[in-house]
Amino acid sequence: MVNTAEFIERLQKVLDYYGLSASAFADKIQVNRASISHLMSGRNKPSLDFVLKILDTFPEIELYWLLNGQGTFPKKPDSAEETSGTLFSNPAPPRENPEVRIAKVDVEPEVSTKQEDPIKSAQKKNIEKIIIFYTDGTFKTFIES
Repeated sequence: MVNTAEFIERLQKVLDYYGLSASAFADKIQVNRASISHLMSGRNKPSLDFVLKILDTFPEIELYWLLNGQGTFPKKPDSAEETSGTLFSNPAPPRENPEVRIAKVDVEPEVSTKQEDPIKSAQKKNIEKIIIFYTDGTFKTFIES
């Protein structure tokens, strides 16, 4: 079972670590500000939905640390590297005499088929009306006379 007082202390560490106020934290994890206030005052206990929203928003928080105080905060980068290798986690040793091959490639320009210019085709048409919309919600209409 989660000790609410200790959970509040760990939650306060999270707020301090990210430099967030309780209301900014509530906005970030998309919960009501009142639920954070009630939780921090000890009136309510943390719900599963609340804890999952914290973990979704802040993946560097360990679940067991948040609930029971076991583990570390923030997660150590070593633990993430153990679960999934990176591009350079196990590099191959360099070869003694690497062979360098340079290939010469002749590039021919691509010949495109001639297409009719859309501006020239638009010049064959007559403009009847132009409407300009402004950001303040007004507009002007220009009509061919």
